[in-house]
Amino acid sequence: MSPLDHRTIDRLAEVIVDLGGPYERKGYQLEELLRSAGWAQPPEYDGSPRIPWLREQLVERAGNRAEIERLICRVCDPIEYDDGVVTAEEFRLSVNEKLAPEGLVVTSVGGRPVLGELTADGEQPRYSVPPDLRKRLDSLIADAGAVEMLNRRVEETQVCEAGGAYTMAIIGIGSFVEGLLLTILSERDGEVKAGDRLTLHQLIETAHLRDWIQLDAKTFAHNVRDFRNFIHPRKEMVEQPRFDADSVMLCWAPVHAILNDLEQKLVPAGER
Repeated sequence: MSPLDHRTIDRLAEVIVDLGGPYERKGYQLEELLRSAGWAQPPEYDGSPRIPWLREQLVERAGNRAEIERLICRVCDPIEYDDGVVTAEEFRLSVNEKLAPEGLVVTSVGGRPVLGELTADGEQPRYSVPPDLRKRLDSLIADAGAVEMLNRRVEETQVCEAGGAYTMAIIGIGSFVEGLLLTILSERDGEVKAGDRLTLHQLIETAHLRDWIQLDAKTFAHNVRDFRNFIHPRKEMVEQPRFDADSVMLCWAPVHAILNDLEQKLVPAGER
């Protein structure tokens, strides 16, 4: 995702504030929205007109693609609203109308909003590696060596995806999720050590138990885990999957949701 055009930012600010509308956000609610989206050092509302104020915050963070993505998804997240899906869906439709010229779309994957790029025909969402991944890993993980390892695995996964080795790409995505959760839990949870022989299933369940990833993200992660298990030839021979580029794309979508949850729940590594 490239930085949004200033006119798109203007339109998004209007949608989010909904001035005079049924979902109008007060100043304190805008502050809370930015905090809930996991913005680092979220600004305090200064009492000025709300739409220009929010526009200014979006412009200042325009280069931080991860924070902009999390805010867009939070606006479309059922957890943000008392009536859940009903209001979230109204916002998602409005947000998508503003994002369409940028070639972006928010879709609901298993009940969670995920930002993707539209295909060339503008009809379908496409998911790939989360934006600014290296920067986001640096924020979540203190161990520079672990960040380097995880980044390398993603790069190798992209090589497999580009070369049509879809099964290996899916295995690579699952491996990345396992390394991500193991590293974060070993750094931030006193009960988990880097040398522990925890399965990916246990890592996912523990992250959810700590309330670091939501229920839907947990479910997504288990789907990726199941696909990752095709590393075992016997499983592939028995189930005979026919993975393609769409299969890989659908495995990247849960990674977006997992990262968004972790960033919303955990303080940056440099602030601990």
